[in-house]
Amino acid sequence: MPFRVELPPTFAERLDRADRALIGMWVCSASPLVAEICAGSGLDWLLIDAEHSPNELGSILAQLHAVGPKPTLVRPPSGDPVLIKQYLDLGAQNLLIPMIDTPDQAAAVARAVAYPPEGIRGMGGALARGARWNRAGDYLTRARDTISLFVQIESAEAVANVEAIAGTPGVDGIFVGPADLSASLGLLGQQDRPEVIEAVETCVAAARRLGVKVGLNAFDPALARRYLAAGADFVLVGADVQLLARGSDALAATFIGENR
Repeated sequence: MPFRVELPPTFAERLDRADRALIGMWVCSASPLVAEICAGSGLDWLLIDAEHSPNELGSILAQLHAVGPKPTLVRPPSGDPVLIKQYLDLGAQNLLIPMIDTPDQAAAVARAVAYPPEGIRGMGGALARGARWNRAGDYLTRARDTISLFVQIESAEAVANVEAIAGTPGVDGIFVGPADLSASLGLLGQQDRPEVIEAVETCVAAARRLGVKVGLNAFDPALARRYLAAGADFVLVGADVQLLARGSDALAATFIGENR
């Protein structure tokens, strides 16, 4: 008789149960070993990225294996429903979809994570890790309950539409990306400008009014603390590749810089 598998709680469920904001980091190196190290750090959650990283389905699967039960979001490079289907089938339970500007786009990705009749996700549970090869009991009828969907607010248009996006049925939360948002506002790379901070806080406030979970990216500790105080529910405060780059820079500056 096959062993029955219980899938872990979704990230949305963990946010609902949390008594404080959850602090996490990016995993961008496409390395299962690095992902495993990050998972053991004591941070609350990880984001495995495929939008700006050399990740593909096989490397994402290997990293999901490596991080084990650590709460993990996975970001595809786009909201393509074919990619979403593949990510769900390989066992990503929590998706972060980039560049959502309108409620129609949010509704489209919400349909992509659900089986018919509510959605358009293709059937393949018997073949897929997402259903644990049909060892996750009643997966077809309860699959949507095992998935959480977050969408990214990264443009001036998205900020203008934030309440409609956040309120889209099937969307479990929003995530603000200050880097792309600063570019959209004509302030490329200036995430600490008042205009960008105001836009971010507008999104946080809108989500809180709606009772929707809201996260964001803030590598600057002062900005991270400001957004946490404003009510952010989950925040990314660093990245594996960023920590390696800055750490190796510091070593070079300490031991070589003065002799160059």
